[in-house]
Amino acid sequence: MGLLSITRKIKRKEKEMRILMVGLDNSGKTTIVLKINGEDTSVISPTLGFNIKTIACQKYTLNIWDVGGQRTIRSYWRNYFEQTDGLVWVVDSSDLRRLDDCKMELDNLLKEERLSGASLLILANKQDIKGALTPAEIAKVRSLVDNLNCKTEYNTPVTMFDQRNLI
Repeated sequence: MGLLSITRKIKRKEKEMRILMVGLDNSGKTTIVLKINGEDTSVISPTLGFNIKTIACQKYTLNIWDVGGQRTIRSYWRNYFEQTDGLVWVVDSSDLRRLDDCKMELDNLLKEERLSGASLLILANKQDIKGALTPAEIAKVRSLVDNLNCKTEYNTPVTMFDQRNLI
């Protein structure tokens, strides 16, 4: 259940969608986007701003906005909320020390009025790393916000080595 799970839940005639991909720094957002697009991922630098990739996937065109996750950049995330159809939250499943920070940032995003119509996909990345939490364990730690504004939520395991569950 990957990116196309978002498109299936959006009831629109348009086949072009804006996807906002966010998460803490080093969660693997840029790697995911590059892998989906079939690009080289051997050398990746931290995203200091944003990258936009347009990906044709089945009958959809996904405009993916990959936004940097460093603490100093997070206050700028709100500049990308307008007209977002799908929100992809990427979690580094192996970074146990930052799960509380991850939960807090996601909770803040879900309170944003401008994201209220967006579908939500949570990617539990880095499942290949020993000690990584499963999607179910991440969901427990995160304890879903009671006033969830998004249409849908999926908590999906991914690893960049075999790229399962990305599309």
